[in-house]
Amino acid sequence: MIRMLPSQRTAAASSVALLVIAASCVSSMDVLVAQQINALNGTMVRISCSFTSCYRLDHTKFAMNWTYQETLNDTEEMFMTFKNKITPLRTDRFGDRVKFAGNLDKNDLSITISDVQLTDEGIYNCYVRNPPDRIQGHGIIQLSVVTELPPPRDSTIAVAIGASVGGMLALVILSMVVVKCVRRHKKQELISDEQKMEEEGKTDGEGGTEEGTKQL
Repeated sequence: MIRMLPSQRTAAASSVALLVIAASCVSSMDVLVAQQINALNGTMVRISCSFTSCYRLDHTKFAMNWTYQETLNDTEEMFMTFKNKITPLRTDRFGDRVKFAGNLDKNDLSITISDVQLTDEGIYNCYVRNPPDRIQGHGIIQLSVVTELPPPRDSTIAVAIGASVGGMLALVILSMVVVKCVRRHKKQELISDEQKMEEEGKTDGEGGTEEGTKQL
């Protein structure tokens, strides 16, 4: 049986802890993006992309690529990269309308597109490599370009409609109550008339009996 000294046990425990931490960081990269972004034609839009990692960003090893494709079946077109520095790649589609708007110290890789065009609509890919992370991070953003914004909702119209509906319901309920009261009143009158007729009939019967007795 092998016995370990306390110092050896401490060193072994530290090694195991480091292995556990290293193992947990092997696939630790997460890329955070908004999957769907809507932009108004002719305005500026910000396309956000950030990432989390167990490792601090090292500018000498870090790599980033932004690409565009009209659909998932089309070839990707690279328009920005990072290798030691941010390098926008001028393309026929974007010209110089794309700017880096992130902060590498905060793991923010966001970009902006000025004077958005209908042809800018499509899929934007944000690729990240941050060694010693072994995996490449990948974020996918779908950009839709609209020519006009939907009209704002008018709360006064909603309130007016609600008030109208409420008023109509109140009138219906009031009408039902009035009809019910009228019917009940008529029913009571009919019952009273029947009772009077019964009483008159009894009175007539008693009078006829008395006259018959007198004649006898």
